[in-house]
Amino acid sequence: MSNELSSIAVTRPLLPDQADVQRKIAEIWSSQWLTNMGAQHGALESRLADFLEMPFVSLFNNGTNALYAALRVLDLPAGGEVIVTPFTFPASVHVITACGLTPVFCDIDPITLTLDPACIEQLITPRTCAILGVHVYGIACDVRAIDAIATRHNLKVVYDAAHAFGSRIDGIPISRFGDVTMHSFHATKLFHTIEGGGLLSPHPSLQRKIYLERNFGIANEETILSAGLNGKANEIQSAIGLLVLDMVEAEWERRKALLDRYRPFLSAMRGVTLMEPQANVTPSYQYLPIRIDAEKAGFSRDSLYTRFRSENILARKYFYPLCSSAPHYRDMPSAQSSNLPVATKASGQVLCLPFYGALTANELARVVNTLLAAHENPDRVSIGDNSLSRRAI
Repeated sequence: MSNELSSIAVTRPLLPDQADVQRKIAEIWSSQWLTNMGAQHGALESRLADFLEMPFVSLFNNGTNALYAALRVLDLPAGGEVIVTPFTFPASVHVITACGLTPVFCDIDPITLTLDPACIEQLITPRTCAILGVHVYGIACDVRAIDAIATRHNLKVVYDAAHAFGSRIDGIPISRFGDVTMHSFHATKLFHTIEGGGLLSPHPSLQRKIYLERNFGIANEETILSAGLNGKANEIQSAIGLLVLDMVEAEWERRKALLDRYRPFLSAMRGVTLMEPQANVTPSYQYLPIRIDAEKAGFSRDSLYTRFRSENILARKYFYPLCSSAPHYRDMPSAQSSNLPVATKASGQVLCLPFYGALTANELARVVNTLLAAHENPDRVSIGDNSLSRRAI
């Protein structure tokens, strides 16, 4: 069947009008300035700082380099330990080892699937120097508890907010918590620069250090102050970002409306939980994750995943397998599944459904129909003009 049906991706990038892109490229060609923090780069940093209400935003060529730089500018001791979630994209952990630090895997909260503060406290040793939390699917870490732990133990805090662009906690921009926050601007993210990332911090004193880390440690033509990397975003990336930023708020509205169409069907399915940000958190509308309790639902996440694939619906198992199970981590004491029972269980239950503003009514019908057909004895209901299946509950 997959050969007969067009594929439905888990997400699709916002694409600016080609005429606007050509206009931006003409500006860049006219300037003859392609990289090294030109006019487009500066304009996007300024606009993002305003949009996200932060003191500054430092653009990077990708989110991984940005997260690596975040750890570097905090002057963490060589060989120190960084407490991190295993329930994340591998880059969140890889940057720790790349900095000569040791990741210590910490279990997650059973509801939010973000770092469990109680578990963090149990893992702190004299070698612990930082905590790296991930706002998963835009569901926020318990930032106040984590920041309080860090204060008590004199630790630094880095947040991976790849899924939390524009999110707020009690009205406060999410990047104002911790010492440094990384945003990914990869094409899979709602706001993107094709490839890219950014560092944000409530501490203006870090801006200069981040600048040097991003630019080889070079202060000017004749002065090298540190061993930095090349993390600069180029002018074309920055120009695309300026155009995409104009599209973000309208896309938020489209995704909100789409979520409202998904919600009644998902909420009616026994054993299926729609994962949403906490009530005090402004949604980022990055992904639409569901969690499947196989015993209650009558089907597993993996069987549903297989059913979706047979229909050419490219739902994703974010995050499976756990980072801690990778060959270079799995022998670490903290990586043992017995120490990570909540994360291990969650990695076998979560599935992200197709979720983007351009999803058509017919595509939504295919997704929901396939999902609800996983239940036995479906009844017929409708979404607009599309006939769908829903099991009588």
